Amino acid sequence: MNWSESITFEIPPQDARLLAKAPPQDWQDHVRGREETAYQRGRRDGERALGEKLLQQRNEIAELQRGIMTSLQGSVAQVIHDSEKALVELALQAAEKIVAGMPVTPEMVEAVVREAVQQAGDSAEIVVQLQPDDLNLLHKTVSPLLKGLPETGPLRFVASTDVTRGGCIVQTRFGLIDARRETKLDQLRKTLSE
Repeated sequence: MNWSESITFEIPPQDARLLAKAPPQDWQDHVRGREETAYQRGRRDGERALGEKLLQQRNEIAELQRGIMTSLQGSVAQVIHDSEKALVELALQAAEKIVAGMPVTPEMVEAVVREAVQQAGDSAEIVVQLQPDDLNLLHKTVSPLLKGLPETGPLRFVASTDVTRGGCIVQTRFGLIDARRETKLDQLRKTLSE
């Protein structure tokens, strides 16, 4: 069958033109060549588009990595800071519980009073406020501290419910020295949190 006889149109074609020359005998080869050329062009365009897309994605991933690293660096510093704070607070709470659980001895009370009186320096009138049970403990053991210290002279001791066990408040004419346990722990907490 001839190619011109195999084509039928339902509507007659308009503006139809004749080929300048007849199609080559190897029409199939010609069509395959054009398909191959179009395929190669499409493949090159696809490879170029894919390369550009991969480059864009690589740049986006690199930017994302930089952002993550920056964020992690800031987070690590914050975690270290928060951990240090939590560790200090935990140590202070542990110390507070240990100190609170320690039995109060005459030696402990004497050491606290001596330390506080030394902070007072040279003063003629020193009043030492002790928790009533601690003062009774010094009286029961006939503590030499009740007679005073060589560097300060006589001390006047008074019972005070404002003072907790194991601590004291020393009053001089220049002011007060608060040597209560809770005050010392608060000062330590402030010092460590700075």
